Amino acid sequence: MSDRQRQRQRLGISRHAVRLFAAQGVAATSGEQIARAAGVSERTLWRHFPSKESCVEPLLSQSLAAFQAVLYAWPPDVDLTEHLRAAYRPAPDASSDEDTEAVLTVIRMTHEEPALRAVYLVLRERAEETFTEVLAERAGGSADSLGIRMRAATMSAVLKVATDDLAVAVAEKGITPEALRRHREQLADGLRLVTAAVGQR
Repeated sequence: MSDRQRQRQRLGISRHAVRLFAAQGVAATSGEQIARAAGVSERTLWRHFPSKESCVEPLLSQSLAAFQAVLYAWPPDVDLTEHLRAAYRPAPDASSDEDTEAVLTVIRMTHEEPALRAVYLVLRERAEETFTEVLAERAGGSADSLGIRMRAATMSAVLKVATDDLAVAVAEKGITPEALRRHREQLADGLRLVTAAVGQR
């Protein structure tokens, strides 16, 4: 199996796991149920994931990857807040609205499910490495410096709060252009202090 096929299979399992978790709760969902819904063997499921809760990783990673991609594409002569308003969406462009809804569903569930919250926080911590790299390059400093690492941590916190708020906001009415616009505005406003520290407005 190629890496791309493996990634597709992991994402498919993740989608089914999220649907089951949302419908019946994490405790009531077994690995066997997830494997059956995804059309794979339990052996395959456990080869991809160390626990049933970790099945949400591929979908959650999409949200973080979307923000990382926007950061990497941040033009040198453009304010990050304006770049976010134009380019950011809480899931990659190739993802379906169903995937975005699933990501936000998991994020809502992390408030009540400690095991899912642990997975989410670990992924967020890993993503800070990207934030640190981009901010260090933009500031012309070292990624090891305390100031850069603190700004990266602040950026991560702003993204988490803004995404948590979006997840709650779309719980009843679903994802709308207005909800996404408000999300981008909230994120841009929250990141102003971070970008100001690296020479941006």
